Amino acid sequence: MATRGFGHVNLRANADTIEHLRRFYVDIVGLREGPRPVFRSGSRGYWLYASERDVLHLTVARADGSNAQPPGVFNHLAFDCSDLGATRARLDAAGVVYEVDVVDELHQTQLFLTDPAGIGIELTFTLRQA
Repeated sequence: MATRGFGHVNLRANADTIEHLRRFYVDIVGLREGPRPVFRSGSRGYWLYASERDVLHLTVARADGSNAQPPGVFNHLAFDCSDLGATRARLDAAGVVYEVDVVDELHQTQLFLTDPAGIGIELTFTLRQA
């Protein structure tokens, strides 16, 4: 087997949380909702896209909790972004709390925030994109 790259991240939660997450990742992070195939299992949810690539899958957990998430050490998702000024304005207007870090060696500005489920989010802007 040869690994060709990273596929996607899947977040699983109850239906209400999935709706909050969908709005956050579309309205705040800037992903867009796109096509999602029908699964024979009856799985429900959304696929969110960056450009033409599905990068984030949001899946509604079964009501009985049989496919609940195990605890783990996951820390954050990172997105390569553009337009730092507009992004900060959108976050500020929405009342989203975030921290800023600058990585001079990489010519990056990084914004760190938390999604409605408590997952860390990193939005990275390189000098050429900022």
